[in-house]
Amino acid sequence: MSKENKSNDMFDDAKEGAKNFSEEAKETAKEFSESAKETFGGDSNKKILAGILGILFGSLGIHKFVLGYNKEGGILLGLTLVGFVLTCIGIGVFIVWITGLIGLIEGIVYLTKSDQEFYDTYQANKKPWF
Repeated sequence: MSKENKSNDMFDDAKEGAKNFSEEAKETAKEFSESAKETFGGDSNKKILAGILGILFGSLGIHKFVLGYNKEGGILLGLTLVGFVLTCIGIGVFIVWITGLIGLIEGIVYLTKSDQEFYDTYQANKKPWF
């Protein structure tokens, strides 16, 4: 009987320890989450930088690289370079014009969104285009 009581006590202690650990882990995760939201949610520098780069150098996709969208930035950069090569044929002008227009529109969209909306859309949810 005493062995059963000891094992039940040990089991209860382990349950309580696990419960306390779980609560501490939840609290730590919540604090980390709030800290990350404050750090990135209020980070208007990335929003402003991406917006200005999108307006000025949008066809090169630099604003995409700033936000961490390497594939999309590479697509814009590649299309622009192909457009420069095809400029002698005439169609390249339109390709460069279209990539520049995409960058201009995205830059304006970035700058007109609120900081929280920008964070939610482009950093948390990772929406790569517009």
